[in-house]
Amino acid sequence: MNTIPHWINGAEVTSETTAPVFNPATGAEQARVVLGAASEIDAAVQAASAAFESWQDSSLSQRVQVMFNFRQLLVDHEEELGRIISAEHGKTIDDARGEITRGREVVEYVCGLGDVLKGSFSDQVSRGVDVHNFRQPLGVVAGITPFNFPAMVPLWMHPVAIATGNTFILKPSERDPSAANFVAELYKKAGLPDGVFNVVHGGKDAVDAILTHPGIEAVSFVGSTPIAKYVHEQATAHGKRVQALGGAKNHAVVLPDADLEFAANHITAGAYGSAGERCMAVSVAVAVGDAADSLVEILTRKANEVKVGPGDQPGIEMGPLVTKAAQERVENAVTAAHAQGATVVVDGRGLKIDGHEDGFFTGPSLLDHVTTEMDAYKEELFGPVLAIVRADSLDQAIELINANPYGNGTALFTGSGEAARRFQRRIKVGMIGINVPVPVPMSYYSFGGWKDSLIGDSPIHGPEGVRFYTRPKVVTTRWPEPRQQVTAGFNFPTSN
Repeated sequence: MNTIPHWINGAEVTSETTAPVFNPATGAEQARVVLGAASEIDAAVQAASAAFESWQDSSLSQRVQVMFNFRQLLVDHEEELGRIISAEHGKTIDDARGEITRGREVVEYVCGLGDVLKGSFSDQVSRGVDVHNFRQPLGVVAGITPFNFPAMVPLWMHPVAIATGNTFILKPSERDPSAANFVAELYKKAGLPDGVFNVVHGGKDAVDAILTHPGIEAVSFVGSTPIAKYVHEQATAHGKRVQALGGAKNHAVVLPDADLEFAANHITAGAYGSAGERCMAVSVAVAVGDAADSLVEILTRKANEVKVGPGDQPGIEMGPLVTKAAQERVENAVTAAHAQGATVVVDGRGLKIDGHEDGFFTGPSLLDHVTTEMDAYKEELFGPVLAIVRADSLDQAIELINANPYGNGTALFTGSGEAARRFQRRIKVGMIGINVPVPVPMSYYSFGGWKDSLIGDSPIHGPEGVRFYTRPKVVTTRWPEPRQQVTAGFNFPTSN
């Protein structure tokens, strides 16, 4: 049985306590992962602190060159990393390649960091006085990341942190931990000094050690809203900066003037891709007016056509859920929705895949006549369940979405520019797609929602990510001529 170790100061480190890592397609235990706690976090902090002393003084050119090398290694090893992700998460290899590509885009963004980090200079703000500013790294920073994107979400964090001169400790999900170690090895091959990037596996004990350790300056987190609130509260109480991205309930609104076949095709992919285990998954389709019956008819056909099976098999579109508990939770949610009055149009419960009968599979489920009082609407199910809510107008759909506690992503399918403009201006959601079902922004923009989807005010990657991992200095300088007499006043200084 393979044991997955920590990665501290450029070397593998073990712990006595371990936990199982399953293959979701077979249900079999395939590895053990070590579980660290306070002592392992402290060892990583010590290594990262020592590395920071020299890494913060490295040139921007040196740091960017490491990122260029790292980017190429991600390209060269995309297939291998994709198979590692698929084997532990369950998503298809094509889907895993997609998350690697989107993560790699952040690496490409920081390869051009020189332009982003440029400061400003003001000449002669007062007689003989100039002002300029620049940004410096924080020190040791940490990331706590979820199971659903074991490569992409960490890649939204550590390249930005490292390229700006910080050192980094990653605590990945213990459900699919191998991607983090693989990335650590790629960094080493890219020329990153030991101690700049570290991986500590673990559960709540490791998380709490990160949140309270005095040697960690900032924490980035992506996960459920309750845990995001906990991370934000604990880390800020211990004087740390915090990025805390929480859960979601993403709505896709379909107007009668939309191309319904186009909309249904993209909503189906957005709802069932990666088995719905995405914080940007489409979990609610709001069918407006006359669009409803026809939309449900097309969505039913497309849900029944989704090819479900092991993620490493060609042609498969949706793999298993990550754990047995996740499978049971999602199927119980469908049962509860039916009991509360929803119509189960497509029932994914009880799906068995030949040769993989013990895998954590459930098929796509489509629920119609869902109301905002039902649990299937209120809860983040994080599985392949699409709820249909019917609305009489676009304004009613906007009110419905704005009343939801989450505000991560939303989409509108329409042929009307006026409707699109009204929607994007009035909706209280951070990321919006117009005829785009999953509006994840490019790496040179920042990712983050509103309301309970973002705790605090720090989005991730892009310009906001650079600001999060750095702090500004403003320098006011005077270089008087030799023997020049300058009178010092006792009044508060002005620019006169």
